[in-house]
Amino acid sequence: PRPLDLRVRAQRIQIDELVVDDPHQVLAHARQAALDDPETAEQLGYSATEPLPLPDAAALLCALYDTEALTDMGLRLTRHTTRVSASNQQTEPVSLVRSTTPDGQED
Repeated sequence: PRPLDLRVRAQRIQIDELVVDDPHQVLAHARQAALDDPETAEQLGYSATEPLPLPDAAALLCALYDTEALTDMGLRLTRHTTRVSASNQQTEPVSLVRSTTPDGQED
């Protein structure tokens, strides 16, 4: 017997919010990451003739590395949010948002 197909679509988006604790370290890691993965760096507007601004450097690192590696690169996790929604073609989406902060940190 085949399962009943109700065409329900579910989507999960996980968001890690980080802050830069060590700008020099973030910039250094991002320069190296841009050399290692020039295609991704180019999508963020990186050019070999212009230095990466700090927000672009942080974005590049976040696109390439997991949270644990980012911590070693001068970024700190401040909040983890998971957003889940599910719906079929006849109903409005049902959504759930769950957010946590690391122990010892305030909102």
